[in-house]
Amino acid sequence: MTRLRVRANGRLVAALALSTAALTALTACGAAEEPAAATGGVDARTATSVADFGGMDKLVAAAQKEGELNVITLPPDWANYGEMIKTFEAKYKIKINSDNPDGSSSDEIAAVKSRKGQKRAPDVLDLGIAFARSGSAEGLFASYKVEAWDKIPAAQKDPEGRYFNDYGGYVSIGCDAKRIKNCPETFADLLKPEYKGKVALNGNPTKSGSAFGGLYAAALANGGSFDDIQPGIDFFGKLKKNGNFIPVESTPATIEKGETPISIDWEYLNSGYAEKFAGKGVDWKVNVPKDGMYAQYYNQAINKDAPHPAAARLWEEFLYSAEGHNLWVKGYARPVLLPAMVADGTADNTLVAKLAQVEGGSPTFPDAAQTDKASATLAENWDKAVS
Repeated sequence: MTRLRVRANGRLVAALALSTAALTALTACGAAEEPAAATGGVDARTATSVADFGGMDKLVAAAQKEGELNVITLPPDWANYGEMIKTFEAKYKIKINSDNPDGSSSDEIAAVKSRKGQKRAPDVLDLGIAFARSGSAEGLFASYKVEAWDKIPAAQKDPEGRYFNDYGGYVSIGCDAKRIKNCPETFADLLKPEYKGKVALNGNPTKSGSAFGGLYAAALANGGSFDDIQPGIDFFGKLKKNGNFIPVESTPATIEKGETPISIDWEYLNSGYAEKFAGKGVDWKVNVPKDGMYAQYYNQAINKDAPHPAAARLWEEFLYSAEGHNLWVKGYARPVLLPAMVADGTADNTLVAKLAQVEGGSPTFPDAAQTDKASATLAENWDKAVS
């Protein structure tokens, strides 16, 4: 996801607590070629495991024959995806085409639909849980179970393998201590007059998984629940009314320029900014607010109509390997297999020790019905609250 205002003791415990919690039209120009069948005549588009290819070596061979992989909305500084992409390319000699790195989960779903049958359609997706569930319900994803499937807790994966948790973190409040005299530590603090024109979200919560998490955290801090996100909407309506909330999407660029000196975002992003901007005049402090502790995982999914189906499956195997998971930890994220890796000795404990300490029990997560209800409430009331 150190330059965090956290204590050293207990960081490993906090990391484990989160990780173990139960959590379109086809155009003639640019049409996709028929994907090559894997060695032994297996169609990569229908393969549900490495075993279907006849082993990892044959999956690698099939993916290298395709030669490319299309990813979407993976900013290089998001959970260390920049290094993840470079490592995969170097390891397998497969070119990664990265599209719309600053997009949202909704953009990913839209691309799957609008580019169906095209060679530039996304092969793999990294989605907020609401979009993973809705995309699965629409039949957009292929079923695939990585080799480490049995190590992923049952509550953190679709039983048919259409989507599964990858990495997560807590909603946090990032603050430039060189611009803000007293950095806020709670949602209640954000209402103080001294933060007028200072508070931002990472996107629109009706489209962005990180902003959606920020609203849920605000709801929990203001008497709401997984069944009731409205208090979070009301809170931001109040922030907007008193001038504290600004409708500017918080990005690395806006943080560096001082345009969004207080940003509500995932801890792994805020922690990454603390490291990235340490030598650029930004003293970025990070706090996980005790009054609104909310954690969530993102999810991997494979496009059912992926133009590079073998490469898509190899990408997932790489992400869920010890090498891939440790790269996420290096980006301050908390990957789903971290407890298993700590147990078997494959986790890089030096990296794990840098994760933020979070006090207060294991997190819980909203179920599908609660997430759907929250999404519907946001769609109906968000614009009215902050317009």
